[in-house]
Amino acid sequence: MRKLVSAAFMALLTLSSAVAAENYPSHPITIVVPFSAGGPSDAMTRILAERMKATLGEAILVENTTGAGGSIGVGRVVHSAPDGYTIGFGHLGTHVANGAIYKLGYDLVTDLEPVVLLPSNPMIIVSKNAVPAKSLNELLAWLKSRPEPATAGTAGAGSGSHIAGLAFEAASGVKLQYVPYRGTGPAMNDLVAGQIDLIVDQLSNSINQVRAGTIRGYAVTDAKRAEQASDIPTADEAGLPGFHMTLWSGLWVPKGTPKEIVTKLNAAAVDALNDPGVRRQLENLGLQMPPADRLTPEALGDWQKAEIAKWWPVIKAANVKVD
Repeated sequence: MRKLVSAAFMALLTLSSAVAAENYPSHPITIVVPFSAGGPSDAMTRILAERMKATLGEAILVENTTGAGGSIGVGRVVHSAPDGYTIGFGHLGTHVANGAIYKLGYDLVTDLEPVVLLPSNPMIIVSKNAVPAKSLNELLAWLKSRPEPATAGTAGAGSGSHIAGLAFEAASGVKLQYVPYRGTGPAMNDLVAGQIDLIVDQLSNSINQVRAGTIRGYAVTDAKRAEQASDIPTADEAGLPGFHMTLWSGLWVPKGTPKEIVTKLNAAAVDALNDPGVRRQLENLGLQMPPADRLTPEALGDWQKAEIAKWWPVIKAANVKVD
């Protein structure tokens, strides 16, 4: 009798889940951005959300849940109902590096379902205008000549800007003093104001300030120049060969979200990425579109695992500590 009741209950749950997936979405959806408003993650999410709502037929709200290098916002998604109404934005820092730095209380792979790989960002080395260096070689000489390390803004321990800073140190032999913020948006405000010396930042966050002349750009961390910043040399060209890093992003939902809902969300995101107006906005920020064959949930899941295998040894070797 107990087995019959259990089987009936499971059948009811399955039917209920199928009906919910068929009617999805029936009310507004929230995308959690684990960094502050105004930064590159927030900007990309808002552009995508505006277009995704046209496909899904419901409003999409953006919620900025900050702190601990983005791990608080990711935890908010992990512990949400697996019904498709809470989506998490994340990137190399939040969904790879944080697992090597923080005691998370959740697993970045097994507690989340991948939805879609999003556009990626080469990084760019930028400084406040008061720094006397006019080229990357001059910047390296200035950094090495200082009695105290220069201050470098980050979005917190394990964030993309922090990992990029560590990679910059390893490639150049300089030492930096990291200043954590709740996102690179506020870090950029302090760089423009001259409160910190530099950021190894996402191109999308820095490009407009470089264009406006409020900060100085030295090199992008890609093998080729960015179309939107063609006057800025690559690190290879500027004197730091081999310093390559791309900050990729993605969307995830809580583990157990019905496959049909994941499929609908993936389709809405892919529609947005294929929209010419959206592509223009994202490319104007210096973002690079992922290839069409990498836009499946499975492709994001495989890529995340590969990046964990690549970056965890590097981060652990750097002995990154959380204050």
